[in-house]
Amino acid sequence: MGFQIGVSRTVPHPLESVWAYLTSPEGITAWLGEGAVLGTRKGDTYTTAEGTTGELRSFHVNDRVRLTWRPRGWDHDTTVQVTVSDAGGRTVLRFHQEWLADGDERLRQRGHWRGVLDTVAAGLNRGRSPG
Repeated sequence: MGFQIGVSRTVPHPLESVWAYLTSPEGITAWLGEGAVLGTRKGDTYTTAEGTTGELRSFHVNDRVRLTWRPRGWDHDTTVQVTVSDAGGRTVLRFHQEWLADGDERLRQRGHWRGVLDTVAAGLNRGRSPG
C-alpha cells in the first residue's frame, strides 16, 4: 500500500488568511467533510457526516495539518497532509495523500483532492479579498 498523490495550487491570498479559512468550520467542511470538527492536539479524532474517520497526527499553525483519513467502506487508513507556504503574498496550498491501496484508488483520490482545491479556492474568493 505505497501509492500516493499530491495536488497543489497557488491562491492569491496571504498565508494567514488561507490558514484561517482552512481551520474555520466552513474550511474544514470544504476539505475534510460535513460534520467534521478538527482538533489541534495529536490523537484528536474526527468523524464526518459521510462516515470518514481519522486521527490528528500533527497540527502546526500556519504550516501544516497531518491526519489519518479513512472513508466508510475502506479497509485501510491513509494519511493526508495539508500544507500552506508563502509565495510572495500569495499562498501555495498542497494536499498530499499516502498509503493508497493501488493505482485506481490513487486516480480517484487525485480527482477528489483537485475538486477540494476548487472548493477551497472558491471559498477563499467568496470570503476574502486578495492581498
